[in-house]
Amino acid sequence: MKHSGLRKPFALTALCASIALSSVSAWAVTEQDILNDAKTTHQIVTNGLGLQGQRYSPLDTLNTENVTQLRPVWGFSLGGEKQRGQESQPMIKDGVMYVTGSYSRVFAMDARTGKEIWQYDARLPDGIMPCCDVINRGVALYDDLVIFGTLDAKLVALNKDTGKVVWRKTVADYKAGYSITAVPTIVKGKVITGVAGGEFGVVGKIEAFDAKNGELIWSRPTVEGHMGFVMKDGKKVENGISGGEAGKTWPGDLWKTGGAAPWLGGTYDPDTDTLLFGTGNPAPWNSHLRPGDNLYSSSRLALNPDDGSIKWHFQSTPHDGWDFDGVNELIPFDYKEGGKTIKAAATADRNGFFYVLDRTNGKFIRGFPFVDKITWAKGLDKNGRPIYVDDNRPGAPGAEKGKSVFVAPAFLGAKNWMPMAYSQDTGLFYVPSNEWGMDIWNEDVAYKKGAAYLGAGFTIKPLNEEYIGVLRAIDPKTGKEVWRYKNYSPLWGGVLTTKGNLVFTGNPEGYLMAFDAKTGKKLYEFNTGSGIVGSPVTWEMDGEQYVSVLSGWGGAVPLWGGEVAKRVKDFNQGGMVWTFKLPKDQVVAKR
Repeated sequence: MKHSGLRKPFALTALCASIALSSVSAWAVTEQDILNDAKTTHQIVTNGLGLQGQRYSPLDTLNTENVTQLRPVWGFSLGGEKQRGQESQPMIKDGVMYVTGSYSRVFAMDARTGKEIWQYDARLPDGIMPCCDVINRGVALYDDLVIFGTLDAKLVALNKDTGKVVWRKTVADYKAGYSITAVPTIVKGKVITGVAGGEFGVVGKIEAFDAKNGELIWSRPTVEGHMGFVMKDGKKVENGISGGEAGKTWPGDLWKTGGAAPWLGGTYDPDTDTLLFGTGNPAPWNSHLRPGDNLYSSSRLALNPDDGSIKWHFQSTPHDGWDFDGVNELIPFDYKEGGKTIKAAATADRNGFFYVLDRTNGKFIRGFPFVDKITWAKGLDKNGRPIYVDDNRPGAPGAEKGKSVFVAPAFLGAKNWMPMAYSQDTGLFYVPSNEWGMDIWNEDVAYKKGAAYLGAGFTIKPLNEEYIGVLRAIDPKTGKEVWRYKNYSPLWGGVLTTKGNLVFTGNPEGYLMAFDAKTGKKLYEFNTGSGIVGSPVTWEMDGEQYVSVLSGWGGAVPLWGGEVAKRVKDFNQGGMVWTFKLPKDQVVAKR
């Protein structure tokens, strides 16, 4: 049952509904389901296996002793000619799996067999301007709705049984370069989303919509100088300029097209009732046009979910001149120190530094490099601010382009969007990272609506012949790298860890891989036929443990990768959901 983004004959809709309802059990995803998702094993109803985004499963039926016997049980093709860039995380509820595909598509399938229940294709206009491929990272589930963002910057809520549109909301103007690729976050009945488009001089914003009907509740711009507001009785009520005043850390009028897009989505900390979002690069890339820190670009923001007000911020790359962004997920976690429980949050930044913050107030606790080579900064000061190497900032352009410099990491980052995982058993973060650098130079540029707004050129280069990607196990309390796994091509997929002492991820070569969480020994691999840039999940059904992952090479690397792209030019694109489980006779008895 395939639905497009526009009208459908009533008879077809009714037929689809009757067929789907006969095969799908009635369910509703509640606030409690969402809040408890990190502890439940029979369903996955949040991005990150919990609002905190730790990507940790308490399941241990599958473990280091039997993972070698993991077998594929079904595969589902996303079909058509749109076989590229499958970055979605599967969701599972009552035996039904929901995934998104490239070009803003949604699929519902029987989680036991892979049989399609329905498909929804958004009818995208010709003029969409996605910066970094036509990807989508997944749906949000709430009540009886399946909610996702589109490449033309809309939020769409579908009926979970039929795929029929319940409501549709335009979030921003795609003709100005806006799009949505992130998974929306559901908190207190609100659908909370950011926008993408920093390469087009958009103004970043985070907004909350009523999950039942799509009505706007509040809006928080993420560029200093723009006014936030809440909706009351159908009217906008202003609730403060972001940053307090216009242009304080921006020159002239550049804040009006300042970028800072929160394009990856957020996490939520129920302990402090705080949304945690990252923001992207300031626009344009040419930092000489915009002296100052350029708040709130390349930052982490803590927001009140009730009204979008900013509780605190931490800027990882003030005056970003390398497109390092600050969107990477900020993951709440607790640890013990001196007999005290520290309420922390951790992030592995594109700029090459790993940060541990106090999530109650945003104060810097510690930071350290997590890749081998960082040339743009000497280190971090006591407040976590980078100590710049001025000679490694690309030069100001004159009549011609500015001085080119070689910088590591490259702008695609020591770690990009691909989510890391945190094990509650080992206390380690498992970080998908890349070792690469770039030649980068600045050029003059002026803003034009809907046009690329970079003011820079670049070429990305590998730092090693043998590998680019490195999966790392990192101790956030010491900064120590406990183990690493090297991969020839870049890593671009998410990570999952489990109580069974396992770490799962995939690579562009097409392998789903499992490692020993304590030692890093590779225990399992299966080739899916195309590169993996999605995020694996695990859940329990009918008393058995399953693992699923999307396969389908694409994303930013083959589009932007320069010399790196040569390593992956022969990799096949694809679009498949693979689901695995352990044969019953291979289950190791619990000790």
